[in-house]
Amino acid sequence: MSLINTEVKPFKVNAYRAGEFVEITEQDLKGRWSALVFYPGDFTFVCPTELEDLADHYAEFQALGVDLYGVSTDSEFSHKAWHDSSPAVGKVQYTLISDRIFQLSRDFDVLIEDAGQALRGTFVIDPDLKIRTAEIHDNGIGRVATELIRKIKAAQYITAHPGEVCPAKWEEGAATLAPSLELVGKI
Repeated sequence: MSLINTEVKPFKVNAYRAGEFVEITEQDLKGRWSALVFYPGDFTFVCPTELEDLADHYAEFQALGVDLYGVSTDSEFSHKAWHDSSPAVGKVQYTLISDRIFQLSRDFDVLIEDAGQALRGTFVIDPDLKIRTAEIHDNGIGRVATELIRKIKAAQYITAHPGEVCPAKWEEGAATLAPSLELVGKI
């Protein structure tokens, strides 16, 4: 079953954010757009490049009203140690969630059971806790923050403009489509 348009299941996890250990629940996501970015593990190779790319675009996410959450099966203590020791991860201002009991990784269907790690999964969640986008791929393939921003803008656009859709390569300000019988076979 697809996760698209399903509601985020209740959860309670520990996290590291801005020099503090905090608790995060699904209610922290309610009322705002959120992006959950699952990654395999702290102190690895591709992961810090992704987290740094997100950090470099953090102001853009904030301008869109989007809260970012990095999620791995590492502890919040490991997140802090990594944040304090890695120049790339040290740029991170957003929340790093600890999914040590694999609840979120299972709920979002990204857990590699025998490894105890998550696949690279990216999920955009609307203010009503509905999952609007889902992308899961091999752990050897790094993601790009600007593509996530584009997808968020598209999800926000179609939410604000029911009946319209964003075609391939859509960028903010570009034309959208209004599906209708008249468009069939004309695109």
